[in-house]
Amino acid sequence: MSDITPSSRRYSNLPDTLFDIGNVIAMCCLMVVTLYPFVNMAAVSLNDANDSIRGGIYLWPRMFTWKNYEYIFNEASIYHATLISALRTVLGTVVSVFCTAMLAYTVTRREFVLRKFVTLAFVFTMYFSGGLIPGYLLIRELGLTNSFWVYIIPGIIGVFNMIVIRSFIEGLPDGLLESARIDGAGEFTTFMQIVLPLTVPALATVSLFVAVGQWNSWFDVFLYNSSNTNLSTLQYELMKILQTSNTSANSGATAADAFASAQSGVTAVTPTSIRATMTIIASLPIIIVYPFLQKYFVKGLTVGGVKG
Repeated sequence: MSDITPSSRRYSNLPDTLFDIGNVIAMCCLMVVTLYPFVNMAAVSLNDANDSIRGGIYLWPRMFTWKNYEYIFNEASIYHATLISALRTVLGTVVSVFCTAMLAYTVTRREFVLRKFVTLAFVFTMYFSGGLIPGYLLIRELGLTNSFWVYIIPGIIGVFNMIVIRSFIEGLPDGLLESARIDGAGEFTTFMQIVLPLTVPALATVSLFVAVGQWNSWFDVFLYNSSNTNLSTLQYELMKILQTSNTSANSGATAADAFASAQSGVTAVTPTSIRATMTIIASLPIIIVYPFLQKYFVKGLTVGGVKG
């Protein structure tokens, strides 16, 4: 008998070894390409704004400072806007995922005779919409302008998310649902106690999609609630800060003027430094949450892709 194990036999084969080395190199390159923009943004955000004009900031700040973050967080409206963003993200995600999951469960039931028509009707909306102006008029006629609920109700159903959850539910054993009905459980009880616990990977995947969309959204604030500062969100306030910074930069100040102010010791911010700081602030909550959902995210996408 040979003492060579299957793993050692594999790595004794030169082509396989070269393939594995190439894989590692390719993955390392992909990791660098993926991480570098974010690391560069972090370095610029932590570097003196005037010094950043010189360029040459790559992975580490040349003149470390917190001034860019202080400039943003000195805005009193930021804290209330962050609270509104957090509320709309949490509430919008919970409501949207729950309602989308109920719809997905409904269109998987064979006894629902209109399930194909309903599915096609929803899929149709993925390709065609009424447009911006009819959408605004509809929201206004529904009385949702200047209201917190304009962040929640229009996005309560996501068609792509419904397809992902539906594909996952269709992969569940029929015997589980049949046994629940034999025991006297109704559709809602079956949905709550059987379907939801078994579709956690798909729900986590969809939750991440919805949460990122809610957290990053600012255009709906601009359209429907721009006159109500109490309903402004973090992204909208950051956008206004950037717009103010761009206006100041375009009002006559040049790179030479900014460099001269740096030489004189005057601390200032620039659109570049503000943009980098905004990117870090907006991305950090999602980066913190993502590792906890990663295993569900991968599984949910895999099953949804195979079944869909």
